[in-house]
Amino acid sequence: QVQAGIVCLQEVAPDSFVEDFAFMQDLGYDECEMFKKGRFRPATFWKSAEYELVAPPVHKDRTLLTAFRPKHDGTDDGNARNWYVLNCHLQAGPEAPRRVRQINEGMRAVLTLARKLKEKEPEKNIPVIVCGDFNGGQECGAVQYLEEGFVDENFIEDGKPVSSGKKALPLAQPLTDVMSVPDHRPPPPTLVVAELISILVDQSNDAATTAYQDPELAPEILERLSHIFHRLSTATNDTGDAVMTTANVKEWLTIINGQVGRGSEFRAAAKLMTTSSKEDDTTIATKDEETERIELPEDGTLSLEAFQNVYWQELRQGKFWGIAHDLAVLGEVLPNVGNFEGRYDRLYCSAAVAPMAVMDFVSKDPCPNPLEPSDHLPIAAAFQIA
Repeated sequence: QVQAGIVCLQEVAPDSFVEDFAFMQDLGYDECEMFKKGRFRPATFWKSAEYELVAPPVHKDRTLLTAFRPKHDGTDDGNARNWYVLNCHLQAGPEAPRRVRQINEGMRAVLTLARKLKEKEPEKNIPVIVCGDFNGGQECGAVQYLEEGFVDENFIEDGKPVSSGKKALPLAQPLTDVMSVPDHRPPPPTLVVAELISILVDQSNDAATTAYQDPELAPEILERLSHIFHRLSTATNDTGDAVMTTANVKEWLTIINGQVGRGSEFRAAAKLMTTSSKEDDTTIATKDEETERIELPEDGTLSLEAFQNVYWQELRQGKFWGIAHDLAVLGEVLPNVGNFEGRYDRLYCSAAVAPMAVMDFVSKDPCPNPLEPSDHLPIAAAFQIA
């Protein structure tokens, strides 16, 4: 329905990318660039009949920069402008300084590429689109950076400064929040999911003061995990405590992820499993999880504490809905306590660009659901040179 010339996605899986997005070719998006590393990556699609890539894509920390020249821009002078599209999937969780570094690095890459392409006064004149999952709302330092033109040590997020000094946007003017341009209503949330923090995170008196920055699993969740563990475990260790064998771990991973070898639960479990051979232990840890192959030890075991630690790590990484999914498919469905809503997905443009129309989507039901296959709702806009 939208017929966009350029489509930016986040969290695409490289292992199933070709199969998952074969339909894009049928829709006319015959060119694409996927971020070069990571388990879930940004990817940018475009129609080669409408846009020409004018430089090799630039890959930075969780940002993917592509520069295009429209083949038919409605002018007769042959001087079509280059458009710079920065596709972002900023770091999740209490990682505000890294999110600021990521967006600052991405924007500086835009200016560097524009200068390389001999743009005239690129700080003032280049058409820039910045879009993607910012993993934060209006309180996010990365959002402040784009909308105000800078962020410094006085901006506090997650209880800490987002930067040790001033980081300034390398453009003459701040960017425009495109979805806020229509004045008839505020932009709707793009993340509508089940509210889980009050269930998953320990809210007791001792834990409440650090629940956001240093969360612990709630006692009820630890008990649910204990039930799951004892249903799956078939062995005991030398002290008589129940343990999961490698076969048990594979059964668990297949239930939650569909196969062994994928998912952060798999990687965490592989590192936490103990074996009868110390040599085997040293082969589990890796320096680069994204490129090094990780395998479960053949004679490994996983204790209850280690099993719960896997989900403690998931909690620390902000993967609340992943934990809820795992609990549900393992027979421990969490109660419904309402929805969490946030506008995490953003679309910005530079002063050289004028938004002409926007399209957003709404859902009152938590996502994903039968009508919305993702936990994030899409947004779209049409632009012209200002």
